[in-house]
Amino acid sequence: MTPLSTLTVSQYSTYIKQIFDAEELLHNIKIVGEVFGVSKTRNVLYFSLKDEASSISCVCFSSFVFDSIQEGAKLVVTGSPNYYVKGGRLSFVVSKAEKFGQGELYLQFLMMKEKLEKEGLFDPSKKKPMPASVKTIGVITSKEGAVIHDICSVSWRRDPSINIALYPVKVQGKGAEEEIARAIEALSDFDQIDVIIVARGGGSMEDLAAYNTERVARAAFECHKPLISAVGHETDFTIIDFVSDLRAPTPSAAAELLTSETGKKRLQLKSATVAFTNAFDRLVHSSELSFESAKNSFIMACDSLIKDHEYELGLLEKTLASLDPKAVLKRGYAKIEQNGKVVDNAKAVVLSSKIEIAFYDGRVIAQPEEVKND
Repeated sequence: MTPLSTLTVSQYSTYIKQIFDAEELLHNIKIVGEVFGVSKTRNVLYFSLKDEASSISCVCFSSFVFDSIQEGAKLVVTGSPNYYVKGGRLSFVVSKAEKFGQGELYLQFLMMKEKLEKEGLFDPSKKKPMPASVKTIGVITSKEGAVIHDICSVSWRRDPSINIALYPVKVQGKGAEEEIARAIEALSDFDQIDVIIVARGGGSMEDLAAYNTERVARAAFECHKPLISAVGHETDFTIIDFVSDLRAPTPSAAAELLTSETGKKRLQLKSATVAFTNAFDRLVHSSELSFESAKNSFIMACDSLIKDHEYELGLLEKTLASLDPKAVLKRGYAKIEQNGKVVDNAKAVVLSSKIEIAFYDGRVIAQPEEVKND
């Protein structure tokens, strides 16, 4: 091999860069290490990655990766080495970053999802419908943090009559899986609870690990009450999302799904009240008109009937008056009686008995011998 001649600094730096650029095995490789020395200049993020023995300088130009790179985090970064000719520095250019162990957790997630799906835990026909009317919501989440506050704020703003029953649990870390499962089982048999929300804020796959466990999935599937999963942000998916009866993108969205605005209810009630009042008024008015018409018809009929009877009564009175014996006597006639019988002719007179002559104003008794036949 012919030794290289004397090189300028630029020649040397360019040669080194060409070696790194030409080495395909160094392109898009993964390196694991702990982040330290994070700094940002304009739209470029600088940091170092270290292990127990060494460290390398890294640079990232992709802004969507910045949030994943935090001081002290243990990451798996994907990228390629780049030798900076002008400054004579070697840096690792990062295009992707994820927490160490994330790939393994995701593989476990996929395996669990496939297993439970085959067993029918995601079957849409097994989903319970949400209740038409909700009085009490059971919430399974941490007693601290924004999640329970957001659920209460949204629920009570929309419907102040809603009751919120909190079952506090650990939402990540050791013991979280068991606490969440037991909380679901406890609220499942609590008569006063209408629906259950299992909720927590967003986080990495490691943070959400408790919601990807078989223990929690089976508790959710066997729950007797309708269950809503509101775990993480809208882009986060966990096993409990697939098992639950309904998935909400956020805890606040879950509260909105279960409540209706009381203002709208009041308007609906007021509208119904006005409609009922108007209908009742129309009915009363119609009834009043019908009553007045019936009353007038009845009065007219009664008047006609009374007049008819008065006329008939008058005729009867005249007839009776004409038949009154005293009325006849007043016209100069007299009634002749003998032995308690009416005598209507001279031949009927018995000479041996007295005769009674009845006038309209009294009676006169006469002896028979005084009566003469013509």
